[in-house]
Amino acid sequence: MKKTLLTISLTALCAAAMAQGTIEDYKRAYSMPSKYSGKMTHGSMRAHAIEDSHKFWYTEQGENGTYYKLVDAEANTCTDLLKPEEVATAISQASGEEVNARRLNLSELRVKSDGTVELRHERAMWNYNPKDRTATKIRDIEDRHWPRQQRHWMEVPDEKDGVIPSPDRKTEIFFKDNNLYLRNLSDKTEKALTTDGVEKNYYSSYGRWSDDGKYYATVKIIPAPKHYVYYVESSPRDQVQPKLKPQEYAKPGDSLNYRVPVIVEVATGKVVIPSTELFQSQYYVDAPQWNKDNKSVTFEFNERGHHHYRLLEMSAETGQVRTIIEESSEKYVNYNRHFRHDFEDGKRILWMSERDNYAHLYLYDKAKGKVINQVTKGEWYVRDIQRVDEKAGVVYFSANGMNKNEDPYLIHYYKIKLNGKGLVCLTPEEGNHRAVFTRDMAYLIDTYSTVTNPPVSVLRSAKDGKIIRELERADISQLEANGWKAPEVFVAKGRDGQTDMWGIIQRPSNFDPSKKYPVIEYIYSGPGDQYVPKSFTPMMWYLTPLAELGFIVVQLDAMGTSFRSKSFEEVCYKNLKDAGFPDRIAWIKAACEKYPYMDVDRVGIYGSSAGGQEALGAVLFHGDFYKAAYSACGCHDNRMDKIWWNEQWMSYPIDKSYEECSNVVNAYRLNRPLMLVVGEMDDNVDPSSSYQVVNALIKAGKNFEFIMLPGVRHTMGESYGEHKRYDFFVKNLIGVDPPKWEDLK
Repeated sequence: MKKTLLTISLTALCAAAMAQGTIEDYKRAYSMPSKYSGKMTHGSMRAHAIEDSHKFWYTEQGENGTYYKLVDAEANTCTDLLKPEEVATAISQASGEEVNARRLNLSELRVKSDGTVELRHERAMWNYNPKDRTATKIRDIEDRHWPRQQRHWMEVPDEKDGVIPSPDRKTEIFFKDNNLYLRNLSDKTEKALTTDGVEKNYYSSYGRWSDDGKYYATVKIIPAPKHYVYYVESSPRDQVQPKLKPQEYAKPGDSLNYRVPVIVEVATGKVVIPSTELFQSQYYVDAPQWNKDNKSVTFEFNERGHHHYRLLEMSAETGQVRTIIEESSEKYVNYNRHFRHDFEDGKRILWMSERDNYAHLYLYDKAKGKVINQVTKGEWYVRDIQRVDEKAGVVYFSANGMNKNEDPYLIHYYKIKLNGKGLVCLTPEEGNHRAVFTRDMAYLIDTYSTVTNPPVSVLRSAKDGKIIRELERADISQLEANGWKAPEVFVAKGRDGQTDMWGIIQRPSNFDPSKKYPVIEYIYSGPGDQYVPKSFTPMMWYLTPLAELGFIVVQLDAMGTSFRSKSFEEVCYKNLKDAGFPDRIAWIKAACEKYPYMDVDRVGIYGSSAGGQEALGAVLFHGDFYKAAYSACGCHDNRMDKIWWNEQWMSYPIDKSYEECSNVVNAYRLNRPLMLVVGEMDDNVDPSSSYQVVNALIKAGKNFEFIMLPGVRHTMGESYGEHKRYDFFVKNLIGVDPPKWEDLK
């Protein structure tokens, strides 16, 4: 009997020791923001170059709050720019009103080349002189009680409100009665430039004059019917009754405006209209830009379905159109990954393309429409261009993947001659770099870090990347004292057994390798970017707190995401449901094999937006591996979501692939626990996309949980949804009842 009691007692003690998802775990999870946020000092630099000088200024967070520094690259000095206490005293003396330094609002700060500082405090702009510590009011700032309504990002402008002055500022062109009118600014007389514009085919007022003032280039628009999503705000703050709110929102397959570039001879009103043969099936045609000779314009054509993208030139005299550059792809041309620089001589163009499977720069002969030479080349990605120095024949750019002995996503800065020779790495240290250059590209301030190594900020020469001086080095001692542990960068092979997949593993702060931990993947996938953090981030909001409940939380970039190669990304083409899951499953299995405390039989997943679509897709298409899913604001059927995201990857016209990728169509497959969340006023993803999943699940007789958040827009779930997510995974992966909500208050 005693032995039995002893056995029972020992079993109870072991269970208590192994307990996860307890009230203590919840309290620790909710304490993470206060324990980790703001606890790193000297690691959040924001640097700015000062006009045409070789000086910078920056702000940083120290032990005693924000401080402001002035860097003189030529003198190799770093001194105080200003001190808030002294600024407060100066403004107090100038205004006659007491200003508390701790409440000083130094917003809209700009340092000028003469060393003075223009800043805003409260309702006034001030000029502060750090040398004599005096302040002079520049002007009062008017109240903005009725700010101009911002156009929603899904709204397509009608282009009827532009007023474009002539180069000599004597006349201006504006829209009236579907046509273009010319107004004399001295006597205000008006005359019609065009007369054939009608409501169903009108002239855009968004145009450009030729430099000599002889011509005006714009487009004629055949407007498409606007598509709207209608929202019912069930619980408005200002009234009892609900509100109906329409929102312009084009979806895949909807008709689009048809735009034809035209050139108007201002003196005569003669309109040159080209043949549309080279830009017929339009996703978009942009506004024409004048060439240096004022004899022709260029414009860019993005084909519907995105198989072709062209830079075209049109003659102002004849209207003849020719192709200068064309990008073609059987799958898609990623028009979002685009850069073009027209040289001052009007003879050359620097162009970015993924034609060799990576994003690189090509120098073009504009007249011939042929490549002079490929400027950058290799199995790596150009990310951004900082400057094209035409005089020196050098281009400055950032890129990832060039260093084969480090994480291929880490960004470095480089320069190279336009002939493709003389490549110089300006930021060679391992890390994800962020640089700010002087205007003449002589110096840069570079901040670099990894997810495991805190930030370092240095001043460099842009001649060779040599470090002139270290400016800041992050102090994370307070973070570490509060129990912070860095995530682990983990690499494993993907579906092909050859390609490395890079991700991170976040363990709880009280991690015990003798325990068995369920695994939860945070997912946001899809083309257009990569999503795993690469810079030092003390508080990973979607990973750190959840791990504290007794989970190991992971995140990785799999096939279908960007910046590895075009072929790596194009797995997504007409196949968004893939979401890299074969790579993800292989990666998680490899991690679980290396770390036996990671339970490969208890894997959950969660995400929002595209991640919401993918989280639900995980349990629909890979329910043998993923055992539970939390899905927020998902674009569950790509026919229901915004046009530009979905037609880019799923193509046009709409075909069976949209149906095959639909969570609505495949809802009948559900056999795992699911929590669906949606914001009632989600203006990013039509909330009906979630409602249709709910409808399909109900019709299929499936058990699931659904939360609709009144008045909420695009979201992971806000605080309420976060708590529900915690409870959902504790219950379904750990297998215990979550603490009562009232006990956590």
